[in-house]
Amino acid sequence: MKRIIPITAGVALAATIAVAADITPENVAFDEYGAVAESLTGVAGDPAAGLVAMETKSQGNCFACHQISAAAEIPFHGSIGPSLDGAGSRWDAAQLRGIVATAKNTFPDTVMPSFYKASGFIRPGDGFTGKAGTEPLPTLMTAQQVEDVVAYLLTLTE
Repeated sequence: MKRIIPITAGVALAATIAVAADITPENVAFDEYGAVAESLTGVAGDPAAGLVAMETKSQGNCFACHQISAAAEIPFHGSIGPSLDGAGSRWDAAQLRGIVATAKNTFPDTVMPSFYKASGFIRPGDGFTGKAGTEPLPTLMTAQQVEDVVAYLLTLTE
């Protein structure tokens, strides 16, 4: 009987891992207002990791356009996008997930890039070759990084 328990635990762990597979960019379900109700990973976001993704230039680089008073120690906040102070009070997790993944579904005129999108672009190039990029392109953030950023933004309440 002792041998069955570890095997059963291993099967349960494998089933949990299979359920927690990331939703691919082309399978993200946006509602009519751009919100994404279902988690992209099935794993809760980590607010601390979300802040790191937001300030890392090769990932979110959110501070290039936005400002957050709670993160005043991070230099060079931008003023192109709105302040993210109180974002967790203005939007729920589904709305924030949709905005971070592909903001144009919520705000059609935004210049904010789509952080979890791999196709349907009109202008990205292939590195510095002068040629059009070949789709699918890599996403700017992973599905877990999107969840982490959403978790951080939810902490910004008024």
